Amino acid sequence: MTAATAWAEAMKYEHRADPYPFFDQLRRTPVARVADDQYVVTGYWEVLALAHDPRVSSDISRSPVGAALAAGPGQESGARDRPAYDQVPSIIVTDPPEHDRARRQVMRHFGPPHAPHVIPDAEPGIVALCNDLLDGIAAGGRTRLDVVDDYAYPVPVTVICEILGIPIADEPTFHIWIHDMLTGTDLGPDASTAEGEVRAEKARAGRVALTRYLTDLIECVRCEPRPGLLSAMIHDDGPGGPMPVERVLSNARLLLVAGHDSTVNTISNCVLTLLRNPGAYERVRSRPELIPRAIEEVQRLQAAVQFFPSRSTTADIDIAGITIPKGAAVHLVYAAANRDPARFADPNRFDMQRPDNEHLGWGSGIHTCIGGPLARLEVNLALETLVRRMVAPGLVVDPPPYRRSQIFRGPRHLLVHFDHITDRDGSGPRPGDETNRR
Repeated sequence: MTAATAWAEAMKYEHRADPYPFFDQLRRTPVARVADDQYVVTGYWEVLALAHDPRVSSDISRSPVGAALAAGPGQESGARDRPAYDQVPSIIVTDPPEHDRARRQVMRHFGPPHAPHVIPDAEPGIVALCNDLLDGIAAGGRTRLDVVDDYAYPVPVTVICEILGIPIADEPTFHIWIHDMLTGTDLGPDASTAEGEVRAEKARAGRVALTRYLTDLIECVRCEPRPGLLSAMIHDDGPGGPMPVERVLSNARLLLVAGHDSTVNTISNCVLTLLRNPGAYERVRSRPELIPRAIEEVQRLQAAVQFFPSRSTTADIDIAGITIPKGAAVHLVYAAANRDPARFADPNRFDMQRPDNEHLGWGSGIHTCIGGPLARLEVNLALETLVRRMVAPGLVVDPPPYRRSQIFRGPRHLLVHFDHITDRDGSGPRPGDETNRR
């Protein structure tokens, strides 16, 4: 199998549940040309080196692959067809110095040292929400749930809306737009089918609708300050001054999309992985101190972000016996690097006590996930609450149906059956459980 064939197979939706055999094939040549001006990097040390190499640009407009994505699915004609307010990129697809300036402005209101309270202060609300969700499931007498829709999704979307200052009441509307955006952003051969073209058009419409929604919201916040990151960035009185409204828009969209998908996928992947490995769920239930390490191992084994398609080279780069020419698109495939046997012993095995687990599940380099600390808190609390209260769960379907996105990988639904939900302190069944077990 050639590298180009292996890459095309890994990108097909039919292989979304298990793309890893194709990544294994690719890793035989850890840096491989898969198309004209397109290279895929799958070796751990090679991905790590290029993630820190200043000759690798994240400016999406430079990349032959990323430029089409920047225009939005279905808009191959480019940025000239997009409204002016939608032409400034987010921090994840920009280079220094613009990247550094914008990242500092976001972090000034999102984490230490200027806003050390934002993430820790979210903990009580996350725990309460997780418990409320499980209480509702128990009160309904249910012994089956969809981990994605019933539990993993409501937690991070509620948190990111509160942090940004976006009304959670609007969630049903923008959820559809974000779903369409991610479903229609297809980097594989399925994109050229009639169904793929329909998905791409829905993605374009979803992007336009979400952008208009956020633009209107930002304008309201600009005129009337309110709590939340949007207002804080617009009215910033720090040394960098207020963030331009166009950058507030692009970064708000980035954070909202990530809150919708990557953290949801991480929670779902954690539950899926624990239930796939006999004894793992009961082990973390009896030893909750293992949960943080279990989460990191899941991020290594089932990375929620498989790669990000914006990078390109600004000069010829010699690596692993290959010369990547200037101007080529470069995909750093974290999901493949995380299973590199040259870095991790027995890499396909789930080992929640794996030593030296310096995986790439949160990225690496200057673009390391800006929401990583918040995501870790959300996933840790959601998983801790679930395993404490959900008794004797099992998978209904394995593998579950997956989302279409090659970039953000996770189950679309994850059906789990269980015996019962305990009360909040985990001491025993909730009242009425005897009648509820059916």
